[in-house]
Amino acid sequence: MPGNAPRLLVATRNKGKLKELRDLLGGVPYTLVSLADAGIDHEVEETGTTFAENAALKATAYARLSGLPTLADDSGLEVDALDGEPGVYSSRYAGVGATDAQRIAYLQKRMREAGANGTPSTARFRCVIAIVMPGEPLELHEGTCEGTIIGTPRGTNGFGYDPVFLFPDLGKTMAELDTGEKNRISHRAEAARKAANSLRKRA
Repeated sequence: MPGNAPRLLVATRNKGKLKELRDLLGGVPYTLVSLADAGIDHEVEETGTTFAENAALKATAYARLSGLPTLADDSGLEVDALDGEPGVYSSRYAGVGATDAQRIAYLQKRMREAGANGTPSTARFRCVIAIVMPGEPLELHEGTCEGTIIGTPRGTNGFGYDPVFLFPDLGKTMAELDTGEKNRISHRAEAARKAANSLRKRA
């Protein structure tokens, strides 16, 4: 992208998510910058009860802090056997600062408590991307992908709950997909495609 392209702030500190979003948004007519690139240390509290509310909160707040067009996402896992948990609490499900392995272990503990241990439970990843442009209405773009939760983590090409989220038709977990496969079928890929189409139309 030419050096004079306008900057777009990608509002995340999650390195795995940032890499995915940069890959997925690579063709947009903007220079993508991170919160670190923009020198922003402030943490926006995710007080929303839906992915859309949290994405909108982050995009609006970081746009105000940075003065830049801003893209933020909120995403997570919804497990049917747990009535949609962990949902918006996906990253904090096992407590603030928990590792991915600890989050997976806590998810499996909750499933055992719900009587779902050993039985594949349908689930979905959901992602909502919010875009804030100066003087324009907030935009929201959503993506989902369906699968089941398995008991034993598989794969290393992912983060979060990816190793226990299985695509039954493919026989692979999200963490077993290569980057090309993941960028075709993931929830974040679907939301990012919609967001990228919108951003390209602004060029």
